[in-house]
Amino acid sequence: MAQSNNPSFLGSLRFRYGLGLLFFLAVGGYFLWEEHEAHILGNLPLILILGLCVGMHFFMHGGHGGHGGGRNDDGPPAEGSE
Repeated sequence: MAQSNNPSFLGSLRFRYGLGLLFFLAVGGYFLWEEHEAHILGNLPLILILGLCVGMHFFMHGGHGGHGGGRNDDGPPAEGSE
């Protein structure tokens, strides 16, 4: 049985870089939370309302382009579209 020259996934550079990135993001997130906890919690109602508005916009309109797109469904059909 021939062995492949490809390293295992856990030993690959991509996995190690991903772990390093995850570690630095976790440390940065921790310090960001520690320094700005009062600001975040103090403005939590405003953050939730704004997040709800953005979420409703995307889910109720179907994302960008869901505002009608220039169609006119109320008028008579165009000629030759039978």
